[in-house]
Amino acid sequence: MLGEQKTGKSGWACEGMLETESSRRARSIASLETAEGNGADALLERVLERNNLNQAYKRVKQNGGAAGIDGMTVAEMLPYLAEHREELLDSLRGGWYKPKPVRRVEIPKPDGGVRQLGVPTVIDRMVQQALHQVLQPIFEETFSDSSYGFRPGRDAHQAIKRAKEYYEQGYTHVVDIDLAKYFDTVNHDFLMDRVREQVKDERVIKLIRKFLKSGVMIDGLFSHTTEGTPQGGHLSPLLSNIYLTSFDRMLESRGHKFVRYADDCNIYVKSKRAAERVMESCTKYLEVKLKLKVNREKSQTGSPLKRKFLGFSLYKTGEKTGIRPHEKSLARFKEKIRELTSRKQAKPIKQILWRLETYTTGWLGYYAAADMKMRIIALNEWTRRRIRQILWKQWKTIRTKHDNLVRLGVADGNAWAWANSRLGYWRVAGSWILTTSLTNKYLASIGYSDISRRYEVLRLNH
Repeated sequence: MLGEQKTGKSGWACEGMLETESSRRARSIASLETAEGNGADALLERVLERNNLNQAYKRVKQNGGAAGIDGMTVAEMLPYLAEHREELLDSLRGGWYKPKPVRRVEIPKPDGGVRQLGVPTVIDRMVQQALHQVLQPIFEETFSDSSYGFRPGRDAHQAIKRAKEYYEQGYTHVVDIDLAKYFDTVNHDFLMDRVREQVKDERVIKLIRKFLKSGVMIDGLFSHTTEGTPQGGHLSPLLSNIYLTSFDRMLESRGHKFVRYADDCNIYVKSKRAAERVMESCTKYLEVKLKLKVNREKSQTGSPLKRKFLGFSLYKTGEKTGIRPHEKSLARFKEKIRELTSRKQAKPIKQILWRLETYTTGWLGYYAAADMKMRIIALNEWTRRRIRQILWKQWKTIRTKHDNLVRLGVADGNAWAWANSRLGYWRVAGSWILTTSLTNKYLASIGYSDISRRYEVLRLNH
């Protein structure tokens, strides 16, 4: 891109100045100032406009994340921009800006296998973000109302609620389509043809294609990318929606009820036979027209009451249809709590409880859209028991157990008897001696954040 992306002077400490529009330094560094343009060929000027780049910088800084192959961290962006702002801008204007290969990392999937993600350099992330901010509003108007992923004002909760509405309308069979390695198999030529339908500035077209062709670095070895979108970058979600909009329009033209979230698409029909027919026609369209690969093992037809969609499934009780976490989602949640509250770890209890709260906060924030009051109550009590188990083990010696029980209000005789108990940790954790000494109130006082109570508060917003 600009040779070595090394940081410049280290004396630029007033980072906030870049983030303030009135700051002269923001004007000179983040703006990489350009004249505003008009007409079809002026889109790049909008991308490089001062406020747009300033906002892109702030977003990348806010998101954080690991360094790319050049090793530059988010914190080092500002000094780099201070020294190389004109060079960066000239390269973007002149068309010789060259994105660096993304650093490939593997993330374990909850159901086994790995997901391959790319980590672009922070400067590439900033340029991608600047492109995204200009392109998103342009393409937003072209997207389907049934598309919910990576779009402003839309989320997975809305998607599953739409699925519930279709079920209530009598669409009781679902065609669940799984695309194999979707983000890695997007056809570049087809994608760029779709982009050109809205983008007429060839400089922007060429810049997007450069990101698509930037390649990946795996264990120090460079590999060209001839298909796929740059996962981990800010452009990838937008490009993925642009690509699949053709599929959305095909479904709409045939009158289908469907919900798509990125590459996860469910189509709702009224009979098993219709589901099988739609599965066959959609598979053909995706593989022949869009040159994608449908995972036939994971793509199935069935009941929304059993199939998992975005971690949820539907349930029916009498006349009521509701949303619940899928059993696999609950199982993974419980497994993670089991890992975080393992009695084998040698961590202070406050650290354990902090990590537990951090994880459950994110999980509850997502799954609060589901009906699971009784399940959460049971999980809450099970988690408390695991915490009591940890404390009982950490007390270790008979004397420590006795003294702590007495301090918590247990009579001396009972304290000695239980301190000498040969029962296992789990049995003792569920016994009356710990539930009446390590009370719920006590656990809260040392940092346990009640899962059930937080769920009830979050439910008020759904």
